[in-house]
Amino acid sequence: MKVIFERLEKLDHCIRYKATGSPVELAQKIGISERTLYDYLRLMKQMGAPIKFSNLRKSYYYLHEGQFLVGFQSEFEPMLLKGV
Repeated sequence: MKVIFERLEKLDHCIRYKATGSPVELAQKIGISERTLYDYLRLMKQMGAPIKFSNLRKSYYYLHEGQFLVGFQSEFEPMLLKGV
């Protein structure tokens, strides 16, 4: 499980900085197959991450600024802290 979270963190980092490159390049950066990359992207999208691909930049990006935290956290929707 830890490996999956580490890969998702790397993927999130690359997407936030719009430095993914093509799907083949991104899969190589993370150390996974292209098929696994598409599985992770689908999972992240299902969990609410607004991921898009720019043909101009040749990079994935988030439609809204935010960070993937086992779900997408928009900067416009701060996390609610329990007991606060």
